[in-house]
Amino acid sequence: MQIRVNGRTVFAVTGGRPFDAAKPAVLFLHGAGMDHTVWSQQSRYVAHHERAVLTVDLPGHGRSDGPALPSVPELADWVVRLLDAAGLERAALVGHSMGGLVALAAAAASPARVAALALLGIAARMPVHPDLSAAARAGDHRAQELIVSWGYGPAGRVGGQPAPGLWLAGGGMRLLERAGQGVLATDLAACDAYDGAEEAAARVACPTLFLLGAEDRMAPPAKARALVEAIPDADSVILADAGHMMMVERPEAVTAALWRFLPSAANEKSRAEEAPPGSG
Repeated sequence: MQIRVNGRTVFAVTGGRPFDAAKPAVLFLHGAGMDHTVWSQQSRYVAHHERAVLTVDLPGHGRSDGPALPSVPELADWVVRLLDAAGLERAALVGHSMGGLVALAAAAASPARVAALALLGIAARMPVHPDLSAAARAGDHRAQELIVSWGYGPAGRVGGQPAPGLWLAGGGMRLLERAGQGVLATDLAACDAYDGAEEAAARVACPTLFLLGAEDRMAPPAKARALVEAIPDADSVILADAGHMMMVERPEAVTAALWRFLPSAANEKSRAEEAPPGSG
């Protein structure tokens, strides 16, 4: 699916179901240097259970027109313009890492447009290691190598893929290698510069879920505590044996947690009656 935002083409997948703006909507936002494919399992499940799903390539990523936007606030504003272009009054936002910062900033800036917020692999501050920043700016492959080495928990670094014959870290490396020139450096600089997460969290009023990886070395769960405490009644789930890339390391657990949280097409009673994946 293609959507025009600010005169540029945005590519989005809809989870294998036709997009219907009349249904409760869920927008999935990926992290730095990545694209929509990281959400493959979660987006398909949600789309096949009466939700309107948009899993986008952010500007300059994947199959979306560039350039990549250089700051979290600009990306948050872009999210609201995307909702306008898609004909959505409101949507639940699900964001990972940089995408989580963007979702949080959008919910704070435009609360009427955000029905719920799920934040994965996020911290109150997400500074980027100087070696990683330098490698990304230089176009050095070491940048991708560092992200992959830090981004997965122990199982993910030695295989970890539920499907036989596939390798999580190898797949992550190919994903990062597909990013356009300068995109990863721009994303990392945006994360490093953003210091408004705690202020944004204090303005969030919608239901919020934090999904955090127990083995996350890029955004350790303790670093999210200030955000969790700033949002009234926010839920926090720490996933065992998961690193920063939890949605591919523990796909069923992430999908189940999101399904229990996301707003239903009808009411809370109907949501409770629908069994989450893996529940038996």
